[in-house]
Amino acid sequence: MEILPAGQPITSTSPRATTGTASTIASDFDMFLRLLTTQMRNQDPLNPADSTEYTAQLATFSGVEQQVQTNDLLRDLQASFTAMNMGQLSGWIGMEARADMPVNFSGQPTTLQVSPSIFADRLELIVRDLNGEIVANTPLVLDDAPFVWNGTDNDGQSLPAGTYTLSAQSWRGEDLIEERAAYVFGEITEAQTLQGEVWITMANGISVPSDTVQGLRRPT
Repeated sequence: MEILPAGQPITSTSPRATTGTASTIASDFDMFLRLLTTQMRNQDPLNPADSTEYTAQLATFSGVEQQVQTNDLLRDLQASFTAMNMGQLSGWIGMEARADMPVNFSGQPTTLQVSPSIFADRLELIVRDLNGEIVANTPLVLDDAPFVWNGTDNDGQSLPAGTYTLSAQSWRGEDLIEERAAYVFGEITEAQTLQGEVWITMANGISVPSDTVQGLRRPT
């Protein structure tokens, strides 16, 4: 499955990185045990190590042990939270999500929603290809009601099949006020965990992090 970039993904700790850190600490913990045991076995019985030194070493031993246990607990909690999120998202399957994501266009119309600036007197839909080149810019009605995009260029011809990103430019006269991403509606067909994050897949094959979803509705 191809995963295409969309929205601003959340930053999270990768399970792989967490596992690597835990393995390093556990390895240091085992090494400390071996060194301490070797020291106790080979000390001079006529001149044993100072008890204060042993106390400090045992305190270090206890701290390392607690760190290992803490990492194990965090790893278990992370797995529990991921499973909980997956359970909650199971009810999303078959729903229509609204998210900032690309459109995998194959000739089928797509429902969009934009949010114009309150200062705008006109609105344009901007369509860019995967290279970031503008392939269409068409006027829009100045409101935030959902509408259907048929995937046409400025001449009314259908664009080639492919992946496009869409945004809305708010204008006042000849001045560009701002450009905002257009929200795309798509039916959710799958939810899965990737590197500690829950991702959802749409019917058109686009996958996005679940936290980029701005709304849900039943398919019309």
